Amino acid sequence: MSSPRDFDFLHGEWEVVNRRLTDFLRPGSGWEEFTGVSRCWPLFDGAANVDEIDMPYLGSKGLTLRLFDRETELWSLNWSSSRSGKLFPPVTGRFESGGGEFYGDDTHDGKEVRVRFVWSGVSASGARWEQAFSVDDGASWVTNWTMDFTRPQAS
Repeated sequence: MSSPRDFDFLHGEWEVVNRRLTDFLRPGSGWEEFTGVSRCWPLFDGAANVDEIDMPYLGSKGLTLRLFDRETELWSLNWSSSRSGKLFPPVTGRFESGGGEFYGDDTHDGKEVRVRFVWSGVSASGARWEQAFSVDDGASWVTNWTMDFTRPQAS
């Protein structure tokens, strides 16, 4: 069962290893890897949070606003890039059995895509996020971006 505390693990600072396809819809397009730094702040006593990730390699930052709908017990994840300053369509879903799955609809390069975010491997010291797109309404998926989160080492 999903709860307003599902994303408590994400609060604070993280080092992030990003890995993404150079063409989000072509599995064989090749992967690029780069680092980032993320910070997440809780809001609404845990039922919301916002994070910002700095990705110098891309010359941009990303922001996610997560909101827990107490009526439906679903989370909405709302992403924005500093490049556009616009919110992308949200993905919605929940945590069950230690992981979270979130789905939504968007467009990429002029094509309608189904979007899936998956959170897994959640612990006090790490977590994994991945994004996949489907052009056939979920019959097949192309995982096109992963982020591995680890807590910074104490100096």
